[in-house]
Amino acid sequence: MPSDTDALPRAHVSVLFDQVLAALAPRPDGCYIDATLGAGGHAAGILDASSPSGRLLGIDADPHALEIARQVLERFGTRVRLVHANFENLYAVAASCGFVPADGIVLDLGLSSMQLSDAQRGFSFQSEGALDMRFDPNTPTTAADLVNTLDERALADLIFEYGEERAARRIARAIVRARPIHTARQLADVIARAVGRQGKLHPATRTFQALRIAVNRELKVLERVLPQVVQVLKPGGRVAIIAFHSLEDRRVKNFFRTARELRVLTKHPITPTPEEIAANPRSRSAKLRVAEKVL
Repeated sequence: MPSDTDALPRAHVSVLFDQVLAALAPRPDGCYIDATLGAGGHAAGILDASSPSGRLLGIDADPHALEIARQVLERFGTRVRLVHANFENLYAVAASCGFVPADGIVLDLGLSSMQLSDAQRGFSFQSEGALDMRFDPNTPTTAADLVNTLDERALADLIFEYGEERAARRIARAIVRARPIHTARQLADVIARAVGRQGKLHPATRTFQALRIAVNRELKVLERVLPQVVQVLKPGGRVAIIAFHSLEDRRVKNFFRTARELRVLTKHPITPTPEEIAANPRSRSAKLRVAEKVL
């Protein structure tokens, strides 16, 4: 996915694109929300499928992604409304824009390829840019702040809880000894020296995940948005949520199972085909769950 607007406008193919469209079944006159807009791939598909009169509200915390999506979705004119916001404020944003109740909502959680490929964002192991990891540049705390200020125990707890990293204490000890750490590549090198490389997974993968989740409060935000999804949907409306790691997927699964207003449509999560994984390796861990509002 491009990291700058010069390569656009054109829509990329989002993870589990066909499966999301099949789940939401967009129709003319429908009202839809993509609360993690990214570069607008899912949104473009929904708007195409709901032509000529379906409407879509696109929300994203990342203003750079929003600008790219604005160009990608420009051809849909007044059928689309874009808002810079975090989806933890889903109900307030949707209500203020006239999208309550909605026929369908999609949430594509976590990090996008576009963000990963931007060397200035600090998400990639190879980035020489600042160790940032914020989706929204207005967020007060960066990954560098956490790496360079947390005490060793707090840092280890963060890496273990959000990264499910068994070597969390060893990694935290190495980070504290190596401070100050300013770039993603510096951090990745410190972790690689501390724990070595085993298998295909980069040794810094889980630590980077943990820092990104902490910086952007991803799990707290997810827990806040799930009840709002129920509030926003109309009876018969559907929500499709794509998660990329077990911490997210577990929360979605448990909420779907316990929310009395919802009927789960996916007994088991939908996962990418081998063909999609070959074309887009990032999709390999994606899990799609779908539910329908019944009350």
